[in-house]
Amino acid sequence: MRWIAVLVALVCAAPALAEDPPTFKVDPFWPKPLPNNWIMGQAAGVAVDAEDHVWVIQRPRTLTDDEKAASLTPPRSRCCVPAPPVLVFDQEGNLIKSWGGPGQGYDWPQNEHGIHIDHKGFVWLAGNGDQDGQILKFTRDGRFVMQIGKSGPQTNSQDTTRLGKPANMQVDPETNELYVADGYYNHRVIVFDAETGAFKRMWGAYGEPPTDEALGPYDPAAAPPRQFRNPVHCIQVARDGLVYVCDRTNDRVQVFRRDGTFVKEFKVEPQTRANGSVWELALWPDEAQSYLMNADGANNEVRTLRREDGAVLGRFGRNGRMAGDFHWVHNLAIDSRGTIFTTEVDTGKRAQKFLLQGNMVLRKRTP
Repeated sequence: MRWIAVLVALVCAAPALAEDPPTFKVDPFWPKPLPNNWIMGQAAGVAVDAEDHVWVIQRPRTLTDDEKAASLTPPRSRCCVPAPPVLVFDQEGNLIKSWGGPGQGYDWPQNEHGIHIDHKGFVWLAGNGDQDGQILKFTRDGRFVMQIGKSGPQTNSQDTTRLGKPANMQVDPETNELYVADGYYNHRVIVFDAETGAFKRMWGAYGEPPTDEALGPYDPAAAPPRQFRNPVHCIQVARDGLVYVCDRTNDRVQVFRRDGTFVKEFKVEPQTRANGSVWELALWPDEAQSYLMNADGANNEVRTLRREDGAVLGRFGRNGRMAGDFHWVHNLAIDSRGTIFTTEVDTGKRAQKFLLQGNMVLRKRTP
């Protein structure tokens, strides 16, 4: 009886999850084939808007001659022609809008990287080409609104007039500030006014001033470095004001307050020596934003992390070419139903859809 009492006490004392972590199943028929004999290059970013439309930024210039053979002069085969950089799909996978590319008044990125749709419906784009040091803001129909930074030779992580191959960005609806993961050349988070583009503040790892000191190869046995490695690859601002940063090749997530005060960090697959385990994060759409969904293009899987401490609660995917597999899964986004959309670079060159299985209580998205 004494053992039974102890067992009951232990069960009662053990922390219980309110629900099991989410599980997912690939939809192998999403998206539908592109019209106009178009083909997608490296898919370098994905976002979901307030209407649950799925926005993909892709790289037409990464297509091989064989892939874009119909666009050559003379054409080499019947297919295909590069699609525009910005592609918008509905939930059924139909292409409903497309635009993008060089235009008057702005510097289109040399290498497209990252897309974000803010709470006002504006579309933000980044690039990580050799000369890219700018963020672009457009309307949903592709009308240019504003450029922050400029293209040209790279400078350093102290320069507030331009960026350094920025990877991704997010506007905080609470403050209307643009947070940028900067990036493939610089080693910082930098914040701008999303209306005017004015510089507000910046910080490096642990909330310290950013530096560009060469760190050398990543060593999982070494002490945690005091600065970000390249690339600083993603940024997510939670409703409670915590800012989550992908320090990709350090295999870690660092967490800050809005003002750059360091809160905590957690490692994710810290033995990953290839090109990092933390490529992308997305906040789960329940009231508490309980999870961080983590895309990892080195191990080619998507994980469910507990937001509180980064504990791995679930994972799906593997390296491969079949539906549900990944090759360099680069980004992910989540719609209001808990559906996950992923994009792949290198030779992956595709977007995929993963349906939430079972019933979970999610927060209604506010347009």
